[in-house]
Amino acid sequence: MRIALLGTRGIPARYGGFETFAEELSTRLVARGHQVAVYCRDDHPTAQYRGVDLVRLPAIRHKYLETLAHTFVSTLHLTFRRGLYGIDVALYCNAANAVFTLLPRMTGIPVALNVDGIERRRKKWNRFARAWYFVSEYLSTIFPNRFVTDAENIRRYYRENWKADSLFIPYGADTALATTRETLDRLGLEPGRYFLYVSRLEPENRALEVREAFESQPAPEMKLALIGDAPYASEYISRVRDTKDRRIVMPGAIYGVGYRELGTWCFAYIHATEVGGTHPALIEAMARGALVLYLDTAENREGCGDAGLPYSDRTELTARITEVLRMSESERGEFRARALQRVRERYDWDVVTTQYESLLAGLCSRQAIQP
Repeated sequence: MRIALLGTRGIPARYGGFETFAEELSTRLVARGHQVAVYCRDDHPTAQYRGVDLVRLPAIRHKYLETLAHTFVSTLHLTFRRGLYGIDVALYCNAANAVFTLLPRMTGIPVALNVDGIERRRKKWNRFARAWYFVSEYLSTIFPNRFVTDAENIRRYYRENWKADSLFIPYGADTALATTRETLDRLGLEPGRYFLYVSRLEPENRALEVREAFESQPAPEMKLALIGDAPYASEYISRVRDTKDRRIVMPGAIYGVGYRELGTWCFAYIHATEVGGTHPALIEAMARGALVLYLDTAENREGCGDAGLPYSDRTELTARITEVLRMSESERGEFRARALQRVRERYDWDVVTTQYESLLAGLCSRQAIQP
């Protein structure tokens, strides 16, 4: 198959979950003999990455327009230059892009759409953006040939609110551990002596709450590594960084080997995201065998299950931090083992790739037999 992937910032992953998804899926599909083109924003300098063709197009750097404008341009390129790449099927990411999936369908390219979570609940969006996401939820159920959810809770949401059934395909995670510690050395972290938080630093991801909860715990031997950034959240990030506690380490976003090192050697991982489907950072931490403390939402509960410790607010998070510090190593080890086992059973990237491969091949087959 010749597959196009649209709606992300591009690969290699340097932003969030959709970008990691695009990298992991596209490179695995290429390894299976498929030709894959990933549409990227113009700050990606190369034409190919690990066998994946990168189509670089300009983007408008604007909080509300960047994703939509780039996906629109990418859709025009896909549709009217189809012969250049010979695309058989397209996979879009992000429910906000649902409106753009109709044009390729009209020109004979079957389309699947991964909708992610209920994005209109994010605090960063204004009324117009929330309204766009609300309408896009509905369009996601009618414009693409098939839409995909990565959490059963999100699948139920679409059933109950839009009377439409999605294809459930979970996110994946790689269980390989890091053997190096260069990033820890650079940040002044010691293995097993720091709590880890990884996310975009936006209000609904509660980095400030995590920092304040940790500061309430007098554990001088421990540090907190707050890893992440966000392009349009400078005011909130300033609040998160406004601390004199020397135990807090905030280097910005870290990807690749450094990210793997941080997850491998942490004492515990704190997951505080309140909006979304299956969160990549959560199951990736579990894949490293991390002891997980997670904000108790339906999606996080679905992802972590009994492999982690839930909390509901800052006060309870402080109590959970105290609890895990007082646990015996064998008790902590039980949680870590359950986390790793849960990933192996539910979030294997090779299984996920097979499910997407079957979906896309099925769309191509149905397109081929239509009169």
